[in-house]
Amino acid sequence: MHAEFDFDGDVVLVTGASGALGSAVCQTFADAGATVAGTDVVEPNEDTELDRGEVPFYRGDLTDDEDAERVVSGVVEAHGGLDCLCNVAGMWKGGDPIEDTDVETFQQVFDVNLKTMYLASKHALPHLQESEGAIVSVSARASLEGGEGDGPYRASKAGVRLLTETIAEENEGKVRANAVMPSVIDTPANREMMPDADHDSWVDPADIARVVLTLCSDAVPPTSGAAVPVYGEA
Repeated sequence: MHAEFDFDGDVVLVTGASGALGSAVCQTFADAGATVAGTDVVEPNEDTELDRGEVPFYRGDLTDDEDAERVVSGVVEAHGGLDCLCNVAGMWKGGDPIEDTDVETFQQVFDVNLKTMYLASKHALPHLQESEGAIVSVSARASLEGGEGDGPYRASKAGVRLLTETIAEENEGKVRANAVMPSVIDTPANREMMPDADHDSWVDPADIARVVLTLCSDAVPPTSGAAVPVYGEA
């Protein structure tokens, strides 16, 4: 069985669009006919839909309230509305126990992982309420339990999960909000960081993007406030 999705006429905003997962989400929605807008604090990678201009790119720092509002407003003004928000922006940083973790690292991880999701959602929600749209955010399998050496990452991704549940509860019947929980994503950066790992067990960004698209579609109308595992075999 092969499911086909038609997002023709829908406007989708993807944060963290310059990264491996963000660019895969952009491509998946574009392939389904959506009007896709990507945003990130860094320029897109070469030879991607954003780099070639096939997906409009809005550079912005979504840890800044005014910049986040500017990006969302710019997308809405350019494309006439907003139907889906995909909060993909994120980072991993760790290696130290809590007593050795400096405040700057803690703040950076929370800003990138949780604050961007909060600010993008905050400014997108009024438009998504009008369109009865959807939000999908990227949490993490690691958010389900504590672990050694990456407490800020785990805590920030748990925050993404809980904020997703809150948005779903506050917007019941108006905006669906769900999260996906990857483990290790098969990206060039992760392979470089962990060259001896079992890469075959990692999840392809395109497969995660397909789940994100499904959660934004009308295929799962009762699903809101969920945290969906996308572990693969990892």
